[in-house]
Amino acid sequence: MPNLKLDAIDRRILTALQRDARLTNVELAEEVGLSPSPCLRRVRALEKAGVIRGYHARLDRAGLSLGLTVFVSVKIERHQDASAAAFREAVAVLPDVISCHLVSGEADFLLQVVVPDLAAYERLLVDRLLKLPSVSDIRSNFAIQTVKSEGPLPLSHLPSAET
Repeated sequence: MPNLKLDAIDRRILTALQRDARLTNVELAEEVGLSPSPCLRRVRALEKAGVIRGYHARLDRAGLSLGLTVFVSVKIERHQDASAAAFREAVAVLPDVISCHLVSGEADFLLQVVVPDLAAYERLLVDRLLKLPSVSDIRSNFAIQTVKSEGPLPLSHLPSAET
C-alpha cells in the first residue's frame, strides 16, 4: 500500500468521501465525473487496498457533555519491547483515550483524552493512567479552545499515478 498510486479521480473520490461519507454512490459518481458502476468499483478497490478504512459519524463533543480535551504526555521507564507493548495494549482499551502517538522529545507517548469534566479526568488519571505499565511521568495539558479538529487528510501530498 505505501507505493499505491492514486489518479485524479481516486483523489476526487477520497476528497468527497472525507467531506461527506454519506454520499450515495450515484451522488459520488456525479461529483467525480464517473458513471455509478466504475465509481463503485474504484471505491471498493480503495477499501480493499486499505486506503478507505471505514466510515464514521463526527460527533459534537460538547453536545454529548464531553467538553474536556486533555493532551497527556507520558514517559515510560523502560523502553524494552515487552514493556512498550504492555503500555500500548493497556492504552488501546481505554475508551477515554481517543488517540495515542509514539513521539519524539521529552515524552515517549502523547495521548488525547476526552472526558466530561475535570473530575472525570482526575478519576481517569488516578485510577487508570498512573497505573499503566512502565509509566514514570505524566504531564497534562488542557485544551482551552479547539481551533481545528479532525480535518481531512492532505491528499495533495500523495504520489500521483500520472507521474
